Amino acid sequence: MCRRGCHSRARGKSKWGEGGCSQPPQVQRGRAESTEKRFVTMNLLSFGPICIFLLSQALLVLGIQQIHVDREMIGKISAAGQLMQCSASLDVLFLLDGSYSIGKGSFERSKHFAGKLCDALDIHPDRVRVGMIQFSSTPHLEFPLDSYLTKQEVKERIKRTVFRGGSTETGQALKYILHKGFPGGRNSSVPEVLIIISDGKSQGSTALPATQVKERHITVFAVGIKFPRWEELQLLASEPPERHLLFAGDADDAANGLYSTLSDPVCTATAPGCKVESHPCERRTLETVKEVAGNYVCWKGSKQPNAVQASVCPFIRWKRVLIKHPSRCFRTVCPDPCDSQPCQNGGTCVPEGLDGYHCLCLLGYGGDAHCAAKLSLECGVDLLFLMDSSAGVTLEGFLRFKAFLKRFLQAVVGQDSPMSLGVAQYDDNVKIPIELGQHKDAFSLMKSIDALNFSGGRTLTGRALQYIAQHGFRSTPVFADVQDDLPRVVVLLTDSKSQDSVAEAAKYAKDQNLFLIGIGSSFMRAELTTVTGNPQQTIVYSDPQDLFNRMPELQRKICSVGNPEGCQAQSLDLAFAVDASSGVGLENFLRLRHFVRSSCLHFVVNRDVTQIALVIYGSKAHTVFALDTHTSNSAVLQAIDQVPFLGDSASAGSALLHVYSDVMTVQKGARPGVNKVVVLLTNGGGMQDAAAPAQQLRHNGILVFVVVIGDTERDTLLRVAGSPTYLVHISSYEDLQYYQGLIIERICEEARSPVNLCKPNPCMNQGVCILGPGSYRCQCHGWEGPHCETRVVRGDSPRSPALPPRSHVQWSPRGLQHFPRPLRHSKRQMDQRH
Repeated sequence: MCRRGCHSRARGKSKWGEGGCSQPPQVQRGRAESTEKRFVTMNLLSFGPICIFLLSQALLVLGIQQIHVDREMIGKISAAGQLMQCSASLDVLFLLDGSYSIGKGSFERSKHFAGKLCDALDIHPDRVRVGMIQFSSTPHLEFPLDSYLTKQEVKERIKRTVFRGGSTETGQALKYILHKGFPGGRNSSVPEVLIIISDGKSQGSTALPATQVKERHITVFAVGIKFPRWEELQLLASEPPERHLLFAGDADDAANGLYSTLSDPVCTATAPGCKVESHPCERRTLETVKEVAGNYVCWKGSKQPNAVQASVCPFIRWKRVLIKHPSRCFRTVCPDPCDSQPCQNGGTCVPEGLDGYHCLCLLGYGGDAHCAAKLSLECGVDLLFLMDSSAGVTLEGFLRFKAFLKRFLQAVVGQDSPMSLGVAQYDDNVKIPIELGQHKDAFSLMKSIDALNFSGGRTLTGRALQYIAQHGFRSTPVFADVQDDLPRVVVLLTDSKSQDSVAEAAKYAKDQNLFLIGIGSSFMRAELTTVTGNPQQTIVYSDPQDLFNRMPELQRKICSVGNPEGCQAQSLDLAFAVDASSGVGLENFLRLRHFVRSSCLHFVVNRDVTQIALVIYGSKAHTVFALDTHTSNSAVLQAIDQVPFLGDSASAGSALLHVYSDVMTVQKGARPGVNKVVVLLTNGGGMQDAAAPAQQLRHNGILVFVVVIGDTERDTLLRVAGSPTYLVHISSYEDLQYYQGLIIERICEEARSPVNLCKPNPCMNQGVCILGPGSYRCQCHGWEGPHCETRVVRGDSPRSPALPPRSHVQWSPRGLQHFPRPLRHSKRQMDQRH
């Protein structure tokens, strides 16, 4: 608690009328009450002298030195200050105030500041030398300039400096320097710099010794600490004082100011493009002023014995005020790497030091470090967007679709884009404001999209689809006699239920060889599926932001026209582990089985491309067919149709362990050099023991993809999947079909990733797999063969003729090839042959 005491201070002696303690009790109570009332209402700076130590941190927030520039410029100054380095021949002497007016806390900050300034100096016997003197009542040499030869040694010594205390005799310290010079220095053969760190409250005169020091051509920097008295520090500093006054409260700024002043002519190695700039700034001094607060009745002595005389005495109050000193601050500013605006397509540039930066890119961008378009429609299509502009979608929804359309097209439309674009909008009527192929550049296309207006009529989606099928893809007049063969794609953007039938219109559009893709919010799912005829051609978003997250998915669906989704020619070993327990139930198990069957249609099944295995599990796992069992899609589909329902309790852990030990192995058909994926289909039951085997699979290079239907604790699922990327949580079995495209896409991303030929280990019988460039070999112990599959027979029995004794295995897209290692013969053996 802050209250006035009876401390005898320099400006508050024990004297009636001057704040002494010899006042009647009622007067003391009256002052205490008035002080208590003032505590709530008066300015922070009006607290008495004893309070200032409690409020020093609050006052620091007001800023003792403030440069009037924007936050971006402050960041540039700070960044430049951190990277300054003066390598000239220079003698630097720190003069640290160690008096009681500074106190131990501010003395530690002075030491920290001195250490930070050393970071801007290239300390070396032939370049910058540093020494230190601490002064209070008397000056004390802490260490001369020739004591420590490296930056680290100097900083460590500064840290060990001990606060001495005493009065503030700055003048005496300057006289010591005039008499002794720079201890350990080079006798004025190099420039000398004196850095005084003090609060400027000297108890003796400093004007004459300060002038004499500067007359010796010593450059003097006066650095304020705590609540400095800037007028006195200005007398200490060299001319011009605004370039030699610094504040220790911001070390990076002060380091910049020091370097900026010394850069010409002492430290000339300024980074290219950097320059010293002048900025308006303001320095503030915290002063204690005397104020007459009123009068009170006091008692004075009388010449008559045993008598006192009543009188009126003035009540003096001391308060703290900030006195402002407008000035200029000179700081070095270097070119910001973001000044050239390197981030494209609305990306935000974030500087990293003086020459580094990174770009925060909008979704759909990030193809390179500068936010180039990440998406690319390298496929050739005629693409028409059909936007709902009816009252049901609302103005807000229409503007959202416009923003989505602009961002998507900005991301995918390039100079050499092989597609032609058009945009139509509908309510009661249909308009095609942007004809197919009308715009050849992105700028004019964006301008036309901006000009689209909301109309707000009825939602007649069926009529719009029929109109587009008849009129949307008419050839432009220039090429009217040429019929292109590009696929025709219509992307329907709607968020309102149609007020007419969409089924017949959609069928008519498909009969005209139009490929339909539907985009809408989740409650539009059923109608969009009716329009497209396939859940895989429907994109549903959960909230407005999620719409923009669907841009990559839209790009893939557009370019999948005429091509079946799946991994195409990418080699893959794929295993499905399906929950067939009683928790799932027979009806839902049949849905899972159908999902596996339809997923397999997206892969080319044979020995060279995709191999598929199927495992079902309850309390135990059973292999329905292994990776190498079937070599065609028809055989796989027929086998899936025969899979039985088990109906007991579930253990996902035993299923994954079974896949690890009995499915994804070389003995059971797994191919070295081919990516491997396990898709776990479950209702979430029996997952408690699945984390460890899932981790074991990942450790061996096998991706675990978890598809969960129903409510299950997410933390448990994440431990099994290993990452949210490989976890799909679906609310109901009916919705499973809508996620098939996403799941196949993630599987194929893994199929395209680089492969480690030694994961999982292709070597049998504890053989060690050793990687080579594009190949591997098995180091066997007691076994032989390319995969350590043949036991070595003791005695003179011949080795297995399957492979030469020293062989390695090389991977190629056609499969594994075995090559004998060339025999090495010595020159002597060659001579014996001849």
